[in-house]
Amino acid sequence: MTIKPSPILPILEEFEVRQWFSTQLPKADFAGQRVLVIVPDATRTAPLPLLFDALYRELRPHVANLDVIIALGTHPPMSDTQICQLLGISDQERGKLFFQLGLFNHEWDRPERLLKIGTLSREQTAEISEGRLSLEVPVEINSRVTDYDRLLVMGPVFPHEVVGFSGGNKYFFPGIAGPEILNFFHWLGALITNYSIIGVKKTPVRAVVDLAASLIPVERRAITFVVAPNGGLHGLFYGTPESAWNEAADLSAQVHIKRSTKPFKQVLSCAPHMYDELWVAGKCMYKLEPVVADGGELIIYAPHLKEVSVVHGRLIKEIGYHVRDYFLKQWDQFKDYPWGVLAHSTHVKGGGTFENGVETPRVQVTLASQIPPEVCQQINLGYRDPASIDVESFANREEEGVLLVRKAGESLYRLDSE
Repeated sequence: MTIKPSPILPILEEFEVRQWFSTQLPKADFAGQRVLVIVPDATRTAPLPLLFDALYRELRPHVANLDVIIALGTHPPMSDTQICQLLGISDQERGKLFFQLGLFNHEWDRPERLLKIGTLSREQTAEISEGRLSLEVPVEINSRVTDYDRLLVMGPVFPHEVVGFSGGNKYFFPGIAGPEILNFFHWLGALITNYSIIGVKKTPVRAVVDLAASLIPVERRAITFVVAPNGGLHGLFYGTPESAWNEAADLSAQVHIKRSTKPFKQVLSCAPHMYDELWVAGKCMYKLEPVVADGGELIIYAPHLKEVSVVHGRLIKEIGYHVRDYFLKQWDQFKDYPWGVLAHSTHVKGGGTFENGVETPRVQVTLASQIPPEVCQQINLGYRDPASIDVESFANREEEGVLLVRKAGESLYRLDSE
């Protein structure tokens, strides 16, 4: 056996989820307050219709006001209709039960919507990055936060390529943050590398996120949860963003990290439909990179995917996908690009070297999507016609060194030896 089975953990029934909200969510924390709920967009697996309904029923009678903001980071904005679908609100309910509910997108690219709440000093960034970076970083967040008495994160926790595990204060930074702090810690994560940081709880990037969140001048709380592969819930946690995240990350490590006894020469990593651009479908590489053998191939199989990135596509087509040292050894050429875009580039391309002008990636990344071969060549990725791939021909071949992952992007695969 190559991939070891995950432990079998109980999945909460709907009545248990509602009971948790009834008994474990302290109404006194929110009584009479204006509350802003921060939730993920549609690129994360989460039973938000159930969770939001349970939350709303419990809190709405006790609070002065309750609104929702989508922690987009730099993802494209969602329409009011899409947000309602995300939360499980029907058109009829929107016009009657939820007509007072404010639904907001984060607007990272509108300076007038951002509020500076502090600055990370050179000394702080040097210490927290373990000497990798030393610069002043302004900390900006969506200015709507100051319209509320309490901020309530409600989002899942998964292994994450930049911060180690997602969730908690990450819903503030980068979820509703300004671009400079976002670019800083994404590039810090890239310097450490996805391979080294993903699935690790205590990381320099998590320390940056928590430090930035401590500057927010509004009380923070969080409901974190761990999602099963079938979309059910393994656990719910409430507390400060730090404490609730800590418990959820421990559970996520049990649920979402799969171990392999050996690496694979070829991996077919199938992107779910919620990954509608390569900016997020790159997770199909991030989560599998540790189990691809040196010189092996990882295929991101996404027949539905048409876009590199709606927001960042032009810049990605300029710089392409490259290993970290390609940028570091030509820093003057690339230092003025947004560091978050450079970080994404290195995470998709994976580890490798750049010596004497020659780039040698550890893994060949091939894209099988509607993005045409000439664009794949332009962005420095391999191309394969998705119609040429029979998914089932990759199944049950682990002993041959071939791995099929039918829904990639949320479970992390690591070698037993690491």
